[in-house]
Amino acid sequence: MIGVWALGAYLAVIILWTTLLKRNVGEAMMIGFLVAAGFNGVAALNAGWTALYDALTDEIVYATVIFVFMGYLLERAGVMERMINLLDALIGGRKGGSAYVSTVASAGLGSIVHNQAAIAATVGSVTIPWMERAKVERTTAATIVAGNAGMGITFPFSASMFVLVGSSTVGPLLDIDTLILPLIAGGMWCVLHRLIVTAILVHRSGARATAKENRPQLLEALRRGWTTLLLFVGVALPMLLTTGALAKILSGHAGTDVSDAISPIFWIPVVLIVLGLVLGRRQLPRSPKAWAQLIGDSAPRFGVVGITVLFAFAGANALATTGLPEQLSGLLDGLDLPVWLLAVVIGLIVVAVAAPLSSTATMAAVGTIGVAALIAAGVPAPTAAVAVLIFSSCEAAVPPGGAPLYVACGIAGVDPLHTFRRMLLYYALPLLGIGVLVAAGVLPV
Repeated sequence: MIGVWALGAYLAVIILWTTLLKRNVGEAMMIGFLVAAGFNGVAALNAGWTALYDALTDEIVYATVIFVFMGYLLERAGVMERMINLLDALIGGRKGGSAYVSTVASAGLGSIVHNQAAIAATVGSVTIPWMERAKVERTTAATIVAGNAGMGITFPFSASMFVLVGSSTVGPLLDIDTLILPLIAGGMWCVLHRLIVTAILVHRSGARATAKENRPQLLEALRRGWTTLLLFVGVALPMLLTTGALAKILSGHAGTDVSDAISPIFWIPVVLIVLGLVLGRRQLPRSPKAWAQLIGDSAPRFGVVGITVLFAFAGANALATTGLPEQLSGLLDGLDLPVWLLAVVIGLIVVAVAAPLSSTATMAAVGTIGVAALIAAGVPAPTAAVAVLIFSSCEAAVPPGGAPLYVACGIAGVDPLHTFRRMLLYYALPLLGIGVLVAAGVLPV
């Protein structure tokens, strides 16, 4: 059972490094990779280099960095602010409208940016003050923003999804093209859950409608913000070209498989960056020096993310060489549990690990094994992946919580401790239930 011991040591090092020593997750993933490779004994050096090389040559690692830069560019270009203003003009006039704007905007931004802390910062900086003006208490406002931030994981193409489909454990069992539409369906179930939670919290908070003078005029918001909806076209275009009937028609016409020739993982962020440059051209730099400064300012964002994803891949590859997938799958198979109960066990493990770690690190550490176990139990591969991705989206929802929770509480000026109970009750436990229902086939994806 050397692989199980390797997983235990790998998790212990990451948790120690991030929680007790208060160091960043990128460093933790590097050290975790070295520990995992060390469990190969005399073959550690060769296994470690092979695992790292495979991660370095995976296009998903580079695509993740492009996605992060894309999100930063859209923020700096003012595109996201215009989208939020448009949503506020449409639904901000109702009681608690600012809270619904926060939820819908988080879903829209999450389907594009995926970084939970960035979603909390971008949406929270605008909607938390609005919610305060609408008499939503600050703790509730922070809870809503932090809870909504997790939706970025439940839509394509998050770093967690990249870790999953690029892993040596699940990659051979799961075609990324078959995951996109089921994950969108799973994401919509999570959006519905967030809207229900928002309605409950708004009802209990005594919120009011956004004052007319603080609400953008609909025609003005449409005039300034309708073009931001083109971002969704940018996401849909590569997907339409590489999946479904259109892909078959194009493949037949071209004489080659279009899904192999066009990589959605690469082209979606490229298309969105181009759209961001066009839509935000008035707020973007005009000189080479200013562009150099903008790119330099963005470096801290994708530096840690890039290192995290790279060594998450390398660590997962190193763990795979210890025989962990087979050993853990054997243990889970030995439980002889019905699918729903197996999903509960896997969900509890993933949610527990997500408490101290980021969703990306959680997926690398235990998510891939959970997906493999569900597949072995007869769950279709895309369904199993969607369920575990929903489990892993609890980064901010389980005490002590992740970066999104502290970002939201910082904006609202509240003690994060006061949000723990609400995050667990309204977000973590329902997400566990949604993932189990998806895995059991009750909620179709």
